[in-house]
Amino acid sequence: MEIREAAVVGLGTMGAGIAEVLARSGMQVTAIEVDEAALARGMANLDRSLARAAARGKLTEQERGQIRGRVRPAASFAAASGADLAVEVVPERMEIKQQIFAQLDQACRADAILATNTSSLSVTAIAARTLRPGRVVGLHFFNPAPVMRLVEVVTTVLTAQGTGAAVTDLARRLGKTPVRVSDRAGFVANALLLPFLNHAAALLESGYATREDIETAATSGIGLPMGPLALLDLIGLDTALSILQVLHGEFGASRYVPAPLLRRLTDAGQTGRKSGRGFYDYAGRQAAPSASPVIIQNEISAAAPAAITLIDAGGDSFGEFASAVAAAGVDITRDPADPSDLVVVAAAADRGVLAAAIETGRPADAVGLHWAGDKLAELVTTPLSGPAAVATAVALAAELGLDVVRCPDRPGFLAGALLCPHLNDAVRMVQDGYASAADIDTAMTLGCGYPRGPMRMLDQIGPAAALSVLTQMHARYGDPGFAPVPLLAEYAAAGLGFCS
Repeated sequence: MEIREAAVVGLGTMGAGIAEVLARSGMQVTAIEVDEAALARGMANLDRSLARAAARGKLTEQERGQIRGRVRPAASFAAASGADLAVEVVPERMEIKQQIFAQLDQACRADAILATNTSSLSVTAIAARTLRPGRVVGLHFFNPAPVMRLVEVVTTVLTAQGTGAAVTDLARRLGKTPVRVSDRAGFVANALLLPFLNHAAALLESGYATREDIETAATSGIGLPMGPLALLDLIGLDTALSILQVLHGEFGASRYVPAPLLRRLTDAGQTGRKSGRGFYDYAGRQAAPSASPVIIQNEISAAAPAAITLIDAGGDSFGEFASAVAAAGVDITRDPADPSDLVVVAAAADRGVLAAAIETGRPADAVGLHWAGDKLAELVTTPLSGPAAVATAVALAAELGLDVVRCPDRPGFLAGALLCPHLNDAVRMVQDGYASAADIDTAMTLGCGYPRGPMRMLDQIGPAAALSVLTQMHARYGDPGFAPVPLLAEYAAAGLGFCS
């Protein structure tokens, strides 16, 4: 089936964006809102988007007029009678979506395809209530639809042969990159992203790390374009909470249990950027503040050390770290008995610092430093680390030009504690046959802005290293959400990568 004409129901920001995408491809589009005021607002959304594109030189004035001329506003479902495809873009409430599909069932031709842009609700449940379950799919665009390249095409056990293929072909015609998945809560992108963000909120709530340190670990250490707490504010804490509840309802695993802090902030109306406050306060600000290095409060300040004692505790960047310290003009000794301003345990993310610190005989002078990525130093404190040692270590990291975050002496430290469970979730998708490694990486790079996908991240870290951190986290906390999935252990034992 060739899709030549479409209808879009619901003209909020996302619906207007989808209508624009369809019209840009040359299709005739009927834009439907049953409320005249909502219809006017929706068409205004479309006009503003096209005007911005023209102002930036992305469209000529002629192209802008042609695209706008292909969109026909309508206040009745009957206007969708000629559509080959109708896309529903209304709020994420099952009863509303089922009502819309009942109306489309009556208005559209029997051979028309009906699509929902839901990000988390069951496409199967929507399809089953229609008169044409074989011609219902999920067509999940990402916001802003004219810009984001990913589209998740979701088929169900009821989808007729050829329906998914027709919609996938359409996505390619629109200039998008489709990822085909079967109907499962959260599909690919949200099912991976939301537990990761939720974990960050839980780490903040428990006092494991500060807001700034969590954000810096994600951006400077993992390489993500935005910290998880700022991203939650952008998504909306209420939206994130709703998606997590859907995920938990389907899978029941601890990774999907919303952090209590998310619920409390949502109940207080502090839902992020749209309310003016969430994890950040946006009063008078245009954007979320960028992550910044840790500020040591209520501790003494210190200058960079003239000499340190450097202990190799299995850190994989020991040589690189030692070279950087020497290049900064800091003397290095390997014997704790020699005079030095600081004892630095060059740590590994799956091994503790405390035992090595005690062994030096100078545990109050000792901290762990873990080089995570190119720019991040994780400052690992033990219960015996003195404030002078901590302040001196911060000064050393600054002398080396590194961002520094503080974290406790626990498996994964901070960047690894955030990242490894996230990668484990991705491997579980591959293990379950739900999505391929390539599709997972496509979904997260194009849909969530990752510079590289989680499966490629995992190959760079090494499955064995991730397995070791997860094993330690599971042993320490007893949380089944941290238990390594069998496929990860198998790849680690075989020395295989997921992207090779």
